Amino acid sequence: MKTFKKALPYIIAVSLPILAFAQNAGQITTSLTNIQNILNSIIPILLIIATIVFLWGVIQFITAGADEEKRGNARSLMIYGLIALFVMVAVWGIVRVLVQFFGVGGVVQPLRPGDIQ
Repeated sequence: MKTFKKALPYIIAVSLPILAFAQNAGQITTSLTNIQNILNSIIPILLIIATIVFLWGVIQFITAGADEEKRGNARSLMIYGLIALFVMVAVWGIVRVLVQFFGVGGVVQPLRPGDIQ
């Protein structure tokens, strides 16, 4: 969180020129489309990474034997992987429920994680 707070002024500084030229709506639309395309390609990769972290934790847990330190590290990997998967899928579900509940016109509902439209 501290790194986000440190990076926030830079993010705002980079986005200000886009907002300053707001009369050129085509540029903003193009920028938003680019961000949408980037997110559509990143989200499935993050889901795959979280699944791999969980499975790696399972493998380490099984192969740890009686070593409690290794089992503890493997257990934490499994928990982190499950938390990451849960958060990503929960956020996707919340967005879908909100879109259906409020009936946002002209917005396509995300059918699966990583399908932002």
